[in-house]
Amino acid sequence: MTTVQRTAAPPPAAVRPKVVARTGLYGVLALNVVVVTVFFVQAGFASNTLIVLGRLAGLYGALLMAFQLLLVARLPWLDRRIGMDRLTSWHRWVGFGLLFTLLGHAVFITFGYAQSSSLDPVNQLVDLAETVEGVLRAIVALGLILVIGAVSARFARRRLAYETWHFIHLYTYVAVVLAFTHQVAAGTTFTASSAATTYWYVLWGVALGSVLLGRLVLPLWRNLRHQLRVSAVVPESDNVVSVYITGRDLDRLPARAGQFFLWRFLTRDRWWQANPFSLSAAPDGRTLRLTAKAAGDGTAALRHLKVGTRVFAEGPYGAFTAMHRTRPEAVLIAGGVGVTPIRALLEELHGHAVVIYRVATDQDAVLYEELRDLALVKGAELHLVSGPATPDRLAPHELARLVPDIGDRDVFLCGPPPMMKAVLGSLRELGVPKQQIHFERFSLAG
Repeated sequence: MTTVQRTAAPPPAAVRPKVVARTGLYGVLALNVVVVTVFFVQAGFASNTLIVLGRLAGLYGALLMAFQLLLVARLPWLDRRIGMDRLTSWHRWVGFGLLFTLLGHAVFITFGYAQSSSLDPVNQLVDLAETVEGVLRAIVALGLILVIGAVSARFARRRLAYETWHFIHLYTYVAVVLAFTHQVAAGTTFTASSAATTYWYVLWGVALGSVLLGRLVLPLWRNLRHQLRVSAVVPESDNVVSVYITGRDLDRLPARAGQFFLWRFLTRDRWWQANPFSLSAAPDGRTLRLTAKAAGDGTAALRHLKVGTRVFAEGPYGAFTAMHRTRPEAVLIAGGVGVTPIRALLEELHGHAVVIYRVATDQDAVLYEELRDLALVKGAELHLVSGPATPDRLAPHELARLVPDIGDRDVFLCGPPPMMKAVLGSLRELGVPKQQIHFERFSLAG
């Protein structure tokens, strides 16, 4: 353990950025629900209650579909404040809401028209597909969404390779286009007034434009501007390697300690594969560094990268940064290779910090010498906690012993999911306020 004189930290923001962004998203969604409802009422009601319910469900489904696109657009302002993990989680739950609203739309409309005709629901649906423009496209869109929803269910997602799941998920954009053209062709609320038509075009334009900007234009522009290349490959241990990356105008890249990129190394055999790795050192305007543990063919191949290899990086992403501090002092808890964003955060943080590094054995403590030297410079306390998973060496009483004032500090946590779950339980038991606990729930650190 190393302790030096403490330095003062800048005061935290009065209003947390996460609260601002979350409130803004909720407000945007609520406002659009009101607008859609007003346009629906102005368009007039059908005489059949089921048809009325079906049309309303379809409108809300269209709104949720546009909101889905906003959640996955990877817009920097939202991502830095909420984090990709939470945006992805919201996207998943909104997706199930979308599935139910569109199913409700199809069922209510079909049964509603069947009540007014002599056809049974199945034949009524066939008749609508044959006689009403845009209905067949809507049926195809619904089928695609049902397939995407099925493969996104947890039991199916665990059995699919990421590349397979991702490829299937891309059909969401096909469903979006088909659903929009159906709305243009058959939506009475869409054509009820020029104001309603303008609203829907603007809504879909913003949603699709956000995806185009965040997922395509911004990554392409940044990579053309910065021209990233591998400048060094340094083994840290038998199965851990650090890759140094340089480029042009890196001082203009808006990356912060704790964030990650999706790295694509443009070699003949790996150019198509993107891997998420956190920065393992705070950006200094000259070099970026990632540190990764060999956990598969992609990460193992990093050791063999050649200096000069071109790099395509998407990001920076993540809200695991000092932007979200609420207290002048902090606790940084790392597990295994999850130390990479923790080490970068320690470099950027001001104020006193306690660093707890949990590993199975002392030999597993990657970057420990760097942490030790950095702790000396920053005036931080460093605790290396090693040993098997049982007994829990980060149980509540152990954390309280290592950091008696932990309830008055921000806690930044990164590590394997089981370790993070256990530590989060300990923090809750110790009464650490939720707004002081910062983490991202996915293994993107290494």
